Amino acid sequence: MAPAPDAARVRAMRADDLDAVLAIQLACYGAGFVEDGVLIARRLATAPHTGWVAEHGGGVRAYLAGYPSVIGKLTPLHGEFEVAPDADSLYLHDLAVHPEASGLGLGPGLVRHAWAHATQAGWLHSTLVSVQASVGFWERQGYVATQPAGTDQQARLATYPGASVYMARRLD
Repeated sequence: MAPAPDAARVRAMRADDLDAVLAIQLACYGAGFVEDGVLIARRLATAPHTGWVAEHGGGVRAYLAGYPSVIGKLTPLHGEFEVAPDADSLYLHDLAVHPEASGLGLGPGLVRHAWAHATQAGWLHSTLVSVQASVGFWERQGYVATQPAGTDQQARLATYPGASVYMARRLD
């Protein structure tokens, strides 16, 4: 049976999604958070199995970019993904839903999809940096504020403007 015409579809992010991802980013973020398209393309090449988009209404309306990591470690804003060969966590670097698609459940749907991938990979945690007053959203997804591992990771957290919070969630 085919999905309903208004149903969202989650699929792997591809290089040809870059224009849509950039448009969503521009619609969602302040200038300090917008990341360069070349950087996003490199991240997708570095971690091709941990980036997803949600399609709705005939186009990409949301995306989630992450990578295999270890708990306590994070990516600085505008930094490269550092895929951990001994990963125990899925680090969610960027989740954005176009404002016109707000309220459709695309964000939580992408997060649940990512958790399923992480669980299948055997990773025990999911981590992220909450920005732009999104702590409440992440708490509703089961994340709790925690401290990054060591002063170098705390310095990475400080690269995010405003009130940024490192958060983690056990996946079981």
